[in-house]
Amino acid sequence: MPDNVTSLFRSTAAHSPSMAALTRESDGAGPVDFCIPCNPYFPTPAMFEEMAARLRDIITYYPSSADTITAELCSLLQLPPQCVAMGNGSTELITWIDHLLVRESLAVPVPTFGRWTDQPMETGKRVDMFPLQESSGFALDLAQYAEFIRARGTRVAVICNPNNPDGGFLHKHAVVQFMDAMADLDLVVIDESFLEFADAENEPSVVQEAMLRPNVIVLRSLGKNFGLHGIRFGYLVANPALAGRVRSMLPKWNLNSFAEHVVFMLKEHGAEYAQSLHQVRRDRMDMSGQLSSLPGLTVYPSQGNFLFVRLPVGAEGTVVRDRLLTEHRILVRECGNKIGSSSRFLRLVVRPQVDVRRLVTGLEQVLYGTSRRGAAVSEQATGTAYSSGTAAVDRLVSQTNGAGTRGLAQAAGAGMPLPAAASAPAVGPGGGMPVPAAAGLPQPEPQPVPQEAPRPQPAPQPVPVPQPQPQPQQFPQPAAYPEPAPQPAPAAPPLAPAAAFAAPAPAPAPVQVPPATGPTPPGVPARGGLTAAQVRGTDGLSMAPATGWPGAQSWPDAAGMGQAAG
Repeated sequence: MPDNVTSLFRSTAAHSPSMAALTRESDGAGPVDFCIPCNPYFPTPAMFEEMAARLRDIITYYPSSADTITAELCSLLQLPPQCVAMGNGSTELITWIDHLLVRESLAVPVPTFGRWTDQPMETGKRVDMFPLQESSGFALDLAQYAEFIRARGTRVAVICNPNNPDGGFLHKHAVVQFMDAMADLDLVVIDESFLEFADAENEPSVVQEAMLRPNVIVLRSLGKNFGLHGIRFGYLVANPALAGRVRSMLPKWNLNSFAEHVVFMLKEHGAEYAQSLHQVRRDRMDMSGQLSSLPGLTVYPSQGNFLFVRLPVGAEGTVVRDRLLTEHRILVRECGNKIGSSSRFLRLVVRPQVDVRRLVTGLEQVLYGTSRRGAAVSEQATGTAYSSGTAAVDRLVSQTNGAGTRGLAQAAGAGMPLPAAASAPAVGPGGGMPVPAAAGLPQPEPQPVPQEAPRPQPAPQPVPVPQPQPQPQQFPQPAAYPEPAPQPAPAAPPLAPAAAFAAPAPAPAPVQVPPATGPTPPGVPARGGLTAAQVRGTDGLSMAPATGWPGAQSWPDAAGMGQAAG
């Protein structure tokens, strides 16, 4: 594969170039794909032959309405159609969730799927990024995440389970507890796009619980699970009011004829689909073992159809990616452009063993110098401090996490020291490493903005939160919303506006959350936030435009696990 094909990566922001673009720039044959997280065993060859035989009709005629296709999918998954909305890919649904249901702020752990950070920033929302720590294997502590949300006053919370790119998994009971602890938020989104590849428990999905709650949406992918990214289809599950609100905004023919044909084929191929998921899980275990045998390579536990790996000290991800592509025709996902990750990390999709052996051989040659170009690993470095790889985000997270709120060291998780005073120098999430300023971006003021009251210094202990009745994992409960009168505030209404949010009282040295100033126009960051353009390293002066429209028995259940109930 020619060297110039790697130039395609230079023009992408948060994602890799498409396979079509890579194929056009090469000699007409695409690489072995360890980048795009597809199911390699589904559809079956017989299903592809059937689609090929009907290709002319599929691409010539209009599809049925989205309601017809949704009803067929729901009959397979045994879900009520009024609780489901199908989209032209999960990203279409993320876009509509942002436009319709996210008012001012959204919290999400990072690193994660890029649209959960970029989409709301592109429409002027504040994105509160909760950094997952390398020291804990990028595991998400839901109790600390809940404290972080309370301290920030965030109105929408997102969880990806399993998370992309690390494959981190949360058990169902913990997710349900979190949903209930966040019952006063505008919205809680559980993105289960990769959950059908998980085998940590038999019934991990929370779709049934989501339909009973007023503010929960579960997002599911079909392209990833069925190995058909090119057919853009996904769906969400929520109570009828929430699902209906999104569904009412979607075009009548937002689903294409390929999506319709596949959905109506599925009832005849449930057994093959279940077997494909089983094979991916076996391949994941084998692939993890083979990669773990490479010196200096760290492989993190995963419940997705991919593995998150850290390269040996001294290896640079873009160099490894480019050499694997040009010398070995292997495409991998280098994660330096993922917020919360860095170029020392790769995400490798689970593939059959014959392909994994080719990947391991290529990594050995590139990393350890058994090829004519020598090793990609330089001399041993003296530190392994973790950084997001994006200077603007490092500064934002380490100083204030987006809106000037200090003293969140406990809420943000162990290993992320925050400044103890306004004059303290910025440090990265790994601790002890100065954070460089992004070129052209405005520097944050060390003092609070003039119109805000001075913030108290953080207390050495964690921010106190009211304790609910004993349960396996404690989450901070909804804070009180004070009335303008000087007398003590009454109990909080369930959905008060973010502008009235304050930390629980009474409490010593409470964290004061800046009041919101009302909706912000598209492309303009909310108080203290960043636009996607700024995060991606532009001059920070140009506004980022808003995107999208404003304004039967053998079949696995909705989580892809076990048998559907009769």
